[in-house]
Amino acid sequence: MQSNRQLFLNHVAQTSTQPIGIEMVKASGIHLWDVNEKSYLDMISGFSVCNIGHSHPKVVKAVQDQAAEYMHLIVYGEFIESPQTTYSKYLTEQLPESLNCVYFTNSGAEATEGAMKLAKRVTGKSKIIAFKNAYHGSTQGALSVMGDEYWRNAFRPLLPDIFHEEFNVQSAIDSIDKNTACVIIETVQAESGIIKPNREWLKALRKKCNEYCVLLIFDEIQAGFGRTGSLFAFEQFEVVPDILLLGKALGGGMPLGAFIADKRLMSTLTSNPVLGHITTFGGHPVSCAAGKAALEVLLDGKYIDTVFEKEKILIDLIKHSAIVSSRTAGLWMSLQFASAELNQTIVHQCVKNGLITDWFLFAPDRLRIAPPLIITEEELRNMCAIILKSIEEVIK
Repeated sequence: MQSNRQLFLNHVAQTSTQPIGIEMVKASGIHLWDVNEKSYLDMISGFSVCNIGHSHPKVVKAVQDQAAEYMHLIVYGEFIESPQTTYSKYLTEQLPESLNCVYFTNSGAEATEGAMKLAKRVTGKSKIIAFKNAYHGSTQGALSVMGDEYWRNAFRPLLPDIFHEEFNVQSAIDSIDKNTACVIIETVQAESGIIKPNREWLKALRKKCNEYCVLLIFDEIQAGFGRTGSLFAFEQFEVVPDILLLGKALGGGMPLGAFIADKRLMSTLTSNPVLGHITTFGGHPVSCAAGKAALEVLLDGKYIDTVFEKEKILIDLIKHSAIVSSRTAGLWMSLQFASAELNQTIVHQCVKNGLITDWFLFAPDRLRIAPPLIITEEELRNMCAIILKSIEEVIK
């Protein structure tokens, strides 16, 4: 009889030759437990999904209650389903007035796809400006705007009329012209190892988009829901997008994504052709119920209010001669080491010492820190101590 590990390797499609490969059986708060009852600190929050930790009782109850009422009924957008309507209302109440209409998808990548279609439909143009070292998902349209040729090249041909510019430089703004449909940009570049835009540069980008009737798309799939110290990162830059992309923490641990725009823009998907964008499982009622419960927990618990204090703890405590540089955006940190190989060794040592971390897609020499926002200061200090201990054990 095959073990679960053998079944995993043989029958679950593998995404790499070296998966972490721990058999987990339980998760609660900031902790995970494996089949041998070993406890781990989740210091990446399931890649920024579990911003309020794992298995919060309010979210679990919302899932159970909604599953008992109904699950999938019909293709998205036909029946009135209260989990979708109540969550979309609650979500848009937290956003600027122009972001008032939600299209729920299954994932962040699908949100990217929908937003790109919406931009083309609204503007009647096809040119899309994206940025180097940006990550927006792995489906073919999202892959087309991904900012790294290594990941794109094996799947060509991809979408035409995509132009990748440098982040935070004037030439990117200059490239916007009358043929441009949209500019898609992460409010904080995630997989580059956490790079913030310059505020004045982002404002100038917004201004140029306005001048040429270009839609500005902000990808907050990773940065959203308090990770950077405000509910949405764009609030810190005083720039409002035309379309906002959400995912990951949006579903409170359940699969859910969304692109959000003004209803006037979103209405262009309803005719010529009818069903201009359609999904079967997007906005699944159980996912919407879980997401709304999670957002309520996040806001009612005032966890975002403590993010900058906790960021300071990270900055103050995680110091070591082996760390080449570090960058933060709220409760989100990257630590750079001398090489990707050294970083991988430290990552594995952290896991061995009971702390789950990882690297960044476009910055393999950087270690990822993104704990649940509910983490206490004491737990955060313990996490820092484990990281420093792991570094020391590797370089000794």
